Formats: sequence, structure tokens, C-alpha cells
Amino acid sequence: MFEIFRGLHHRDRPLVLPNAWDFASGALLANEGFAAIGTTSLGVAAAAGRADGAGVTKAETFASARRLARLPIPVTVDIEAGFDERPGAVADFAEQLAACGIAGVNLEDGRLGSALAAPEHQAALIAAVKERTPELFVNARVDTYWLGLDHGSTHDRVRRYAAAGADGAFVPGLTDPARIERVVAASEVPVNVLYSAEGPGLATLTELGVRRISTGSLLYRAALSAALDVARAVRHDASVPPGIVGYAEIQRLLPAPVEASRGCSS
Repeated sequence: MFEIFRGLHHRDRPLVLPNAWDFASGALLANEGFAAIGTTSLGVAAAAGRADGAGVTKAETFASARRLARLPIPVTVDIEAGFDERPGAVADFAEQLAACGIAGVNLEDGRLGSALAAPEHQAALIAAVKERTPELFVNARVDTYWLGLDHGSTHDRVRRYAAAGADGAFVPGLTDPARIERVVAASEVPVNVLYSAEGPGLATLTELGVRRISTGSLLYRAALSAALDVARAVRHDASVPPGIVGYAEIQRLLPAPVEASRGCSS
């Protein structure tokens, strides 16, 4: 899975990476023909009744990853800021995920309280992960635009993280075509952006050189919105929207219980 996932970032068209929040959502996306999936930290956290981006969902993230690793396509996992500030501890967690068959991780430099990590420290986290599990695709998330902080350091952070061994650079919140083009030009690794209805479409992003487009929490939020719409329709004796996935179809996506992969333990 590691080499397959890496190769998906070097094709003529960007990798469209939908983000799942549990096994069923991941299985549906795999069944739809997506080449790989990621996880949404918001979806994983919210489903467990916990806050996103607070570094408190390590156990939930690992449990979700173990289940999703059973899918027949590569999976990359959002590990927020690594759930620890110690390079060795972040590398330990990444190694556990790789042992489960996870192909990649997102590691962000945003910190609790809308702050940014010192780039040299973030580079040390990335280097520790790559030294421990060189096969794992590390997507270095740069939160300068997401948090609205220090846009001027974006290019420097992308370069530092690539030099530390990152395999990709993810700049969520970046939607201006000219700025996207400059980040791509400044990066030696594939650039990932977050899909935005206000930003460029797939064709333009392809022309700009973007290699991966993530949906982030969009699908999870859309699913919650759709569930509310159906509940309201039932309450008001209105028509339920058509096209809802059937019970039997979901059941067919769920495999028989299996033991955890060797080396894949909490």
C-alpha cells in the first residue's frame, strides 16, 4: 500500500482524496472507486464526543485507523499535531499506524489556541517519523492560511518540512490561484490543498500543479446535514429524499470479524 499511495501523487491528474470518519463511510468510498481515502480528525473526534485539534483523540484515532486499514485501498490518517510534542513519541505512534497497514499520515504545525509550532520543532517531528518509518507518506500540513497567521512563512515552512523528509505539503485554507501556483513552484514535494466551493475547481487546480485535493470534514458535515433533513422530513410527514443507501448494501460492505494485523496493537 505504501508504494501505491506514493504513486497516486505523481499522476497526470491530482489525487482526489475523500475523508472518512468511520469504517462504513470509508467502505462506501472505496466501493465507489476512489483510489485512496483519508480520515477527518473532526469526524473522528466528534463521533467520539471529543474536541478536534485538542490533542485528546489519540486512542480514537488509532482505533479508527485499525478498522480502516482493513479496506482494500490505501488509507492516510490525520494525526493532528502528533498527540505529543516529543519527536520519539510521535514516531512511536506513526510506527504503530504503519504496522497496521496505514499508508500515510497528516501531521500539522497548528497548535491548540490557534498558534503555530516553531518550524524547526515541527521539522524535528517529521524527521523522527521518517527515520522510524521511511515508507510512511508524511503529508506536512502548514496551517498558516488555515489559522490566518504568518502567511509570509508558508514557503519557508514547506521547504523546511520537505528537507526534514516530508513526502507532501498540505496548505489548507489556501484558495487564491496565484498563491497556490507560488506554493507549488516553491515546493519540491507534491502539494495538497483542501477542496473549497469558493476556490478553484479540479481543472484549474490540475493546471496549477496541485497533486492532491482533500475534502477534509466536508463529507462528515454533509452527512450530518442530510441526517437532519431526513429526521425533519419524518417529523413533518414530508417526503424523504430518494437515493438513501439501503440496509443490505451497508451490510455487504462489512467484513467478517478478523484479528488485528501482526504488530498492530495499541
